[in-house]
Amino acid sequence: MRHRISVWVVALASAVLFVAMAGEKSTSKPSGPKRMADGHPDLQGVYDLATMTPMERRAGSPLVLTKDEAAKLEADAAKRRAQGDQAIAGDRTAPPKGGDGSVGAAGNVGGYNSGWLDPGSSYTVVDGQKRASLLIDPPDGRVPPLTQEAQQKMRAGRGRRPTSDQTESNDPGLDPTPGAYDDPERRPLGERCLLGFASTSGPPALPDYFYNNLHQIVQTPDSVMILTEMVHDARIVRMNAEHVSKNIRLWLGDSVGHWEGDTLVVDTTNFNDKTRFRGSSENLHVIERFTRVDDRTLLYRFTIDDPTTWTKPWTGEYTWPATDSKIYEYACHEGNYALTDILKGARLREKEAAAAKAAKPQ
Repeated sequence: MRHRISVWVVALASAVLFVAMAGEKSTSKPSGPKRMADGHPDLQGVYDLATMTPMERRAGSPLVLTKDEAAKLEADAAKRRAQGDQAIAGDRTAPPKGGDGSVGAAGNVGGYNSGWLDPGSSYTVVDGQKRASLLIDPPDGRVPPLTQEAQQKMRAGRGRRPTSDQTESNDPGLDPTPGAYDDPERRPLGERCLLGFASTSGPPALPDYFYNNLHQIVQTPDSVMILTEMVHDARIVRMNAEHVSKNIRLWLGDSVGHWEGDTLVVDTTNFNDKTRFRGSSENLHVIERFTRVDDRTLLYRFTIDDPTTWTKPWTGEYTWPATDSKIYEYACHEGNYALTDILKGARLREKEAAAAKAAKPQ
């Protein structure tokens, strides 16, 4: 009888302990990312996309940098920034015509010094490894070759239409080939404040290696807004929606999103023929994936597909670290007299050329 009572007491104690443990487990904090009221991960926040990791890497080089390699490259970049931040002599002589050939606008004529720039001070870290390129597929870290059709179009219409990633042109007096800055109708889209420089507005949303690197995500069950600090672009991702009609073409494309587990997948089509990311066509198709890695980091992956431009799709990824910095207004051309002065200078050059030609003996 005493043995039966002992067994009963032990069983009762075990049951009480099990209930207590179950209750403790149910009141503990849930694992995984912070979630919105609808149960999906909370991706909201401000993120700093500045990074030293380039889009592509040297052929034959590995995707992952060693700790020593990354440390040396980052230290070298910091040294260059420190040198560039040194005071400039007010009585310095003018640079040679066409610039001195160093890094900067038009050979370092009139460009910002490094104190105004923020190209990133470290390489992006994915899975604890510092990456040598954003591209992960193709495995060689190089954008696939252009199709023959794209090559022909590029040769036939090179520089005729503005894009968001064109660079400064050479001085027309030294290079007879007109560039993006040699015609008021072909100024690059970023310079005209239509889109952020170098596809920072996306899609795909890439580092601009320049400045104004912040992006903000605001999330609701029905839509997700991605605000870009550079040129104040705001993308609206419509959740669980259908794409608009094919005849509707947009600067940033038509973005629709859905959740695959804890990853936000954004599918973008319907680009116009003016965005032309890296020479792409209006058939550009971009798929982006946003995954929260931890409380302060998102993993951003993008896949580019445009069968009329590249021989195959390609994919890249990098991390978006959260920041406590604030996004400020990007004021663009208000009160800007530069273009008027540029046109006046061009007319003056034409007038002087005509006068010189008339003065020559016939």
